Amino acid sequence: MTTTVVAAAVVERDGRILVTRRIKGTHLEGYWEFPGGKCERGETLHACLNRELKEELAVDALVGDTLLSTTHEYPERTVVIHFFSVRLLGEPTPQIGQEMQWIRREDLSTLKLPPADDELVGLLQAP
Repeated sequence: MTTTVVAAAVVERDGRILVTRRIKGTHLEGYWEFPGGKCERGETLHACLNRELKEELAVDALVGDTLLSTTHEYPERTVVIHFFSVRLLGEPTPQIGQEMQWIRREDLSTLKLPPADDELVGLLQAP
């Protein structure tokens, strides 16, 4: 089974968290997710996240602390995902036709998110 390493951004602004929707033709299409993506061979997690945010949302970012690292096994692949606290240096603008929204922490569980994100959502919604 293939293992994919992913870096994802948790961006909070004015009490809302940034999420994007996976586009048609991708693994888990239609699911909402925290922006980020697959790391390339030899790429650091911070470099990966900066590249992905630039490619997908045309925005520079300051990548902060790791909030959570977790592993999830899907039937077709294993995903090792690292969630980072991120501050954007500008306004995000979707570049690949994906939907984007800012959602309140308490409303995250109303979205269809990948199972790999469940632990993070629990962490973000904890009192």
